Amino acid sequence: MKYVVVVVTTSSREEANKIVNALLNEKLIACANIFGPVSSSFWWQGKIDKAEEYLVFMKTEAELFEKITSCIKRLHSYEVPEIIALPIVKGFKPYLEWISNTLAGE
Repeated sequence: MKYVVVVVTTSSREEANKIVNALLNEKLIACANIFGPVSSSFWWQGKIDKAEEYLVFMKTEAELFEKITSCIKRLHSYEVPEIIALPIVKGFKPYLEWISNTLAGE
């Protein structure tokens, strides 16, 4: 079983909550942390831009990434949302088991 942290930035706390709640309800993530606001600097449409955003960390299994991406794209306001997965290379075994059990519907 491969575990990942899916990272997403959103334009508001409300948007972050909407995405997290949808993914939790569909049992695509076991839990999420919402941080923010955070200051973001990035290239967009040929120039450097800045925005105040909310950063979301979601714990899940790697095999669910495509379903998660599809759900996020449906709910997200950005034309090109940040949706990336970072591998969890090690973790406390009971916590990782909890992720699997949660996603399995227990």
